[in-house]
Amino acid sequence: MALDERIYQQRREKLAAIEALGQPAYPYRYQPSISIPEILQQYGARPAEELERERISVVIAGRVMAIRAMGKAAFMQVQQHGRQLQIYVKKDAISDAAFERYRLTDIGDLIGVRGYLFRTRTGELSVHADDLTILTKALLPLPEKWHGLTDVELRYRQRYVDLFMNPEVREVFVKRSRVVQAFRRFLDGRGYVEVETPMLQPLYGGATARPFITHHNTLDIDLYLRIAPELYLKRLVVGGLERVYEINRNFRNEGISTQHNPEFTMLEFYQAYADYHDLMELTEQMFAFVAQEVNGTTRASFDGKDFDFADWQRLSMREAILKYWPEAAAPKPELADFADSARVGALVRRFNSAHSPHMPYDPNAPAGKTIADLFEAVAEEHLIQPTILYDFPLAISPLSKNKRGEEDQWVERFEVFIGGLEVGNAFSELNDPEEQRRRFEQQLRERERGDAEAHQMDEDYIRALSYGMPPAGGMGVGIDRTTMLLTDSRSIRDVILFPLLRPQKPATAEEADGQPE
Repeated sequence: MALDERIYQQRREKLAAIEALGQPAYPYRYQPSISIPEILQQYGARPAEELERERISVVIAGRVMAIRAMGKAAFMQVQQHGRQLQIYVKKDAISDAAFERYRLTDIGDLIGVRGYLFRTRTGELSVHADDLTILTKALLPLPEKWHGLTDVELRYRQRYVDLFMNPEVREVFVKRSRVVQAFRRFLDGRGYVEVETPMLQPLYGGATARPFITHHNTLDIDLYLRIAPELYLKRLVVGGLERVYEINRNFRNEGISTQHNPEFTMLEFYQAYADYHDLMELTEQMFAFVAQEVNGTTRASFDGKDFDFADWQRLSMREAILKYWPEAAAPKPELADFADSARVGALVRRFNSAHSPHMPYDPNAPAGKTIADLFEAVAEEHLIQPTILYDFPLAISPLSKNKRGEEDQWVERFEVFIGGLEVGNAFSELNDPEEQRRRFEQQLRERERGDAEAHQMDEDYIRALSYGMPPAGGMGVGIDRTTMLLTDSRSIRDVILFPLLRPQKPATAEEADGQPE
């Protein structure tokens, strides 16, 4: 019999003994008078004499994280909301039944304690127990070496254990909640309306990504999990919702990495009568606001790199390539080198001659797509300080307005880079239905060339634009990556409660945890 299975059976026997004492195995409710963090906040600085004089009664609940038995007395560490408080149990201070319940208590159990506050001889704030109730018996033992790096995947799979074993993990997800709240406060305060748009869509669009496909039995049609809410939100702008946003779940059938999870959360918003210059100003204010709300400062550190959410630089994509062009690939390019496919191809060959690994290059790809790939190879890793990277190639931006003065090749689009991560994407939104049709047709040609992520034709969206959409700016912000930056989490899995993981192989007899089915 495996060790965990023996422990499971032993604890089942203790559960039966608890019932024999007249207590339900799983009580329906318990009513604490105060939380452990509140006790620490309100009474953590009170001296022993004051606590003894006032004899402050409390009723608390939490999980037992440690037990130190001393015959007819014991100390226990009880945890709630990531904070711990010591409990003192003494045989002659509680009933025989309550002391027997303590003897049946294991590390991991959830208990309720009634008593009064005092300080031990060492000065530790504690609860002197008058009564103890076992609220839930932990039938499985807590892991002993949960902090080890070898258990990282197990922590993701069993997040419910990770949260109470590692309080710093709990704090990450508390901050994630504050990130979402702060974005909402910022936009609500500027007259935006929060909405919900479909996650099941007959056509997927609004981004370049491969979708997940499902089937609706009653209608007998295939549907797609959305890759972005963009086209539905812009339909709402057509309908007169001039400032609109959604905090949404998106699904993209693509690779998994430290920055990518197939299911992720975005904020997407649109503002009528604005362009990408207006959104640049808004973006800088918004990220500084969120950082201040979540961490109490605009300064942050990610992966050993320090930056300030209130200190921004702005570079065009071409300027970024020029600024970070490696000296080994001299001479530095000039703006004229981005003018056509031949000159862009020459830049790639010059870069690859001096850099390893080589940047992939398809001479048949549009020049704009190659320029975007060149930016990723040359400059992206250097964008640590908050950066607005603006003016993108038309070839990779089917939903953005042409750049004024350079309408043939460039569009009014920007992305936000912080700490080396791309965390936002914004456009001056294309609202010319005939130009939009031409862009979709160009994307269809890319699909025929083999680009499975190229955008589809969406006739209903073109119809919506044909009714008239006002000039507008729109933006998407990655909630997961923003949380990574504000919590110094190196992997997106660290900020998603239940990330997608490869299925586990069946455990061998030696590896099995022994829990009965």
